[in-house]
Amino acid sequence: MSAPLAVVIPARNEAPRLPALLADLAVAPRLVGEVCVVDGGSSDATRTVARLAGAQVLACPPSRGGQLQRGIAATAAPWLLLLHADGRLPEGWAQAINEALQHGPTACWAFHLGIAGPSLGLRLVEQLVSWRTVVAQLPYGDQGLLVPRQVLEQVGGVRPIPLMEDLDLVWRLRAVLPIRTLAGRFRVDGRRWRQLGLLRTCWSNAQLRRAWFRGEDPQRLAERYGAYQKAQRRC
Repeated sequence: MSAPLAVVIPARNEAPRLPALLADLAVAPRLVGEVCVVDGGSSDATRTVARLAGAQVLACPPSRGGQLQRGIAATAAPWLLLLHADGRLPEGWAQAINEALQHGPTACWAFHLGIAGPSLGLRLVEQLVSWRTVVAQLPYGDQGLLVPRQVLEQVGGVRPIPLMEDLDLVWRLRAVLPIRTLAGRFRVDGRRWRQLGLLRTCWSNAQLRRAWFRGEDPQRLAERYGAYQKAQRRC
């Protein structure tokens, strides 16, 4: 029997962080049959390190939604795990996913969020995100999304938008299936939180979500997000 899980990872300039995630995935070859890294125009060694780890590597213009869409189309396993390239899977992740798969395509799943760093403020953010995930069934892409392929196709797949592709997808998924939580935290790199600061990051995220809910063009939101990051790095 072939491995049931295809992992799709959109990436851009993640050469320092991607190898650790790929090493996490390598411990479960009976579960993970395909790993596809879709590079969005990296200027570092992202594609090289992905190939060295045995991943399938594709390239397309930078757009997380577009990158996910291309990677999903290039894989065939019945379950999809969509991950951010700067994250680490928790201890016991393979067992947690195997247990979820036993339920069949009756739910979608996400990990709790972890953010690398010692700040008490980050722990508070993690708890708030856990509340949102469990109570509102509204995880985001930086928590990892485990989705049955047939359900993803049923809701129209990942849309090729450069920002808010995860929120757009989760809203459509939870209309047809419950979204449940996997044991453990998918721990993302804390560099954005360090660069922008805790309050500014939370405020920026909230403003972008509010604009998206109002129907603002995702391309304009992505440009605003990029400009805000550049301005903060100059400070």
